[in-house]
Amino acid sequence: MQVAETIKRNFSLVLQSEGNYIYGSPLVTVTNVVMSPDLMLAKIYLSVFKSDNKQGVILMLEENNTRLRQSLAQRIKNQVRRVPEIDFYLDDTLDESYRLDALFKRLREENEMGEEE
Repeated sequence: MQVAETIKRNFSLVLQSEGNYIYGSPLVTVTNVVMSPDLMLAKIYLSVFKSDNKQGVILMLEENNTRLRQSLAQRIKNQVRRVPEIDFYLDDTLDESYRLDALFKRLREENEMGEEE
């Protein structure tokens, strides 16, 4: 858990400093990091805002995986024994939440929610 939190915090800083060079103007935030049991793989979950092609941003990050891992290594080399491999995943939880909120709002407006108890 502690390693995941260290990677989450430091990878956020890596994205702040290098993200614009890789994917341009979208806003990318680290929502979660899940470590493999042997701590050799970090699954980094990202939310992408201000972009219609969210998966494209993830692909650009994958193309720059080596560079991003090296930048992360510079930040955490004194805190971990070995810098893990990193994989990127799109976290669309917030998008799904907004979609559901809009759906419920529409159902309320159309009075399709049924009777309240």
